[in-house]
Amino acid sequence: MPTEPTTRPAPEQHETRSVRGTVSLGRRLASRLRPGDCVVLTGTLGAGKTALVRGLAEGLGLADGRLVASPTFVLVREYPARCPVFHIDLYRMADADGELEALGLGEMLRDGVVLIEWGERAPAALPADCWRIEIAITGPKARQFSVRPRSGQNA
Repeated sequence: MPTEPTTRPAPEQHETRSVRGTVSLGRRLASRLRPGDCVVLTGTLGAGKTALVRGLAEGLGLADGRLVASPTFVLVREYPARCPVFHIDLYRMADADGELEALGLGEMLRDGVVLIEWGERAPAALPADCWRIEIAITGPKARQFSVRPRSGQNA
């Protein structure tokens, strides 16, 4: 008997009008994350990826959101939370697929939650089933978030 193909639901849409609102959205979304989850964040420079990561990390138990900074030059930052939170930025990586694998993505996913800025630069190295959050700038401080949870996740 043939099985019905599974399709992912349409992405959730969220809008924020300030950095504070973006951090707050991240805190709310974090309640749905579990160790082993990978979240890919895409958007232009200045879209708010790091601000959203700050909220996600705080929502996962990071006591001081000021610790969150873009890991552009250090490649990966680890934040102490209820489970380890790994923050990776692939923007400057020449061979993002190879470098992501070399950083130990598999090991990070065994222990914690992995948040990847510019993840679209390493499609072959990403888990097949990960969260995807696209951020669009819609005004000087306004942002539109298109959120696709991993399969089996719901609101």
